[in-house]
Amino acid sequence: MKAFFIKQYGKSEVLTFGDQPEPSLRDDDVLVQIHAASVNPLDNKIRSGEFKLLLPYKMPLILGTDLAGVVVKVGARVSRFKIGDEVYARPDDERIGTFAEFIAVKETSLALKPANLSMEEAASIPLVALTAWQTLVIKGNLKKGQKVLIHAGSGGVGTIAIQLAKHLGATVATTASQANANMLKDLGADIVIDYKKEDFSNQLHDYDLVLDTQGGDTLKKSLKVLKPGGKLIGIAGPPDPAFARQHGVNSLVKLVMFLLSYGIRKSAKQHSASYAFHFMTANGQQLSEISKLIEAGSIKPVIDRVFTFEETKQALDYVDAGRTKGKVVIKVR
Repeated sequence: MKAFFIKQYGKSEVLTFGDQPEPSLRDDDVLVQIHAASVNPLDNKIRSGEFKLLLPYKMPLILGTDLAGVVVKVGARVSRFKIGDEVYARPDDERIGTFAEFIAVKETSLALKPANLSMEEAASIPLVALTAWQTLVIKGNLKKGQKVLIHAGSGGVGTIAIQLAKHLGATVATTASQANANMLKDLGADIVIDYKKEDFSNQLHDYDLVLDTQGGDTLKKSLKVLKPGGKLIGIAGPPDPAFARQHGVNSLVKLVMFLLSYGIRKSAKQHSASYAFHFMTANGQQLSEISKLIEAGSIKPVIDRVFTFEETKQALDYVDAGRTKGKVVIKVR
């Protein structure tokens, strides 16, 4: 099959287009013919080797972490899917590879594609929607009447998280450029802070939850907007000890994560708040819940551009530039 893969970590030029073996099928796997994939910042971070301590991939590695397609074969123990089903997924961390014509996905990581979405629209959803669900619903326990700040509202995670938070009944603030303010208000944002001209930490107070996608100074300043008992959840780092335990890393990596996150955890405690790092995990059941919201019209995809399969490298470079509104999609088939 045709695929985009790397033989070593590095910059954009290490990406290769060529033939790779069609994936083998385990008993609990579903073989999917990929019709569309989407690009996430994570893809470029994996390509550069940023996660090689946590995710020690073997080379050659096919990149890509979102897909929509059609089931062409099922494993012996698969019961929820059949040949011909239209599906979508964020594959498990150790089994990525959606920039290809086929992929084998664990049954429990797969969901039926929302009936009201095209393949391209569906491919834009899994990683960012699961990130929003796991941070706001599972880890953040966001409730009706609470207040949440979602940073970088016009990004892939932000556009979905705003809609999910609004569906949950929260008051939603976000940071973005003024050019994107109307779009984000249409998605459900109550307050849009122009990060180029305004300091969100001086304008927002007594928030229950902050979802940070930026890290650095933005992460630290976010503690100022939280009420006592508030939660700061970061997806850009630094990883914390709970994450290290969850992923079963070795003692040295555990120590590194403890030290990297010590400052922000200490500051959070001083603010009577908490900090947690979140790295999204594949989950077909949660994705099925998200599908219901999409089919009900509560969540809609936001797509910046669609590239052809042959333009996958250009799509990755476009996302790497950091100026996308919503998601970038690759039409594979």
